[in-house]
Amino acid sequence: MAGDLPVLESLRLDRRGRRLTITLDRPAVLNAFDRAMHEGLVKAFRFAAADPGSDVVCLTGAGRAFSAGGDLDRMEQFIADPAAFGGEVETAKRLITALLDIDKPVVARVNGPAVGLGCTLALFCDVVFAADTAKLGDPHVRVGLAAGDGGAVIWPQLIGFARAKEYLMTGRLMTAAEAASLGLVNHAVPADDLDARIDAFCDELIGGAQEAIRYTKATVNLELKRIAQALLDPGLAYEWRTVASDDHRRAVRALRAKDGTR
Repeated sequence: MAGDLPVLESLRLDRRGRRLTITLDRPAVLNAFDRAMHEGLVKAFRFAAADPGSDVVCLTGAGRAFSAGGDLDRMEQFIADPAAFGGEVETAKRLITALLDIDKPVVARVNGPAVGLGCTLALFCDVVFAADTAKLGDPHVRVGLAAGDGGAVIWPQLIGFARAKEYLMTGRLMTAAEAASLGLVNHAVPADDLDARIDAFCDELIGGAQEAIRYTKATVNLELKRIAQALLDPGLAYEWRTVASDDHRRAVRALRAKDGTR
């Protein structure tokens, strides 16, 4: 613990006034999700839910990205041992559940690319502010995986089934302006104005009636939790099935060759 804040690998927690900020902190790899970040974020969300020192939670990324999504090394580990993905399934479920269980407002500060699981987590937040330089999308299918870790849950709720299927089945990315025009995110703002807009919105929430705000959010989230509960198990099962697919193996091999690290 640093003071009363937990110290977690691949993450950073800070509190300013009544606002708790959770920062995905692997900037060298665009905050891609390794095992430590997966498991640490569950702990961070559970801490945020119970934290008596905050009324608003902000989720963001260090450096120039929000999160690039899956970590390439981790993908290769699961290709070599698909059975090990079973542990990832349980963590993935806890991750979404822990985020939805936070009764305080959770604001996403999308400072750069939000891709795959990174995009999913941003969209599960209550309000999303994205820098106009950011790109968002869920390209699971482009690496041969089913979008089972939450994308298929949240996208249709925000932009409808037809548009959600178009983007999820192609894996196309969109600009922040496009995302805002579709209703995928709340606001696309100039990058230089992002912090000021986040500060003003969080201050507005902190100045509001806390019980009323939390109970309103809790009511809205009842239906979202029901949908997530129904879809996460089959979605993750489909993703697990595609982990062992030839399409996924070829896509990761091509990414590794492009990456040039092996």
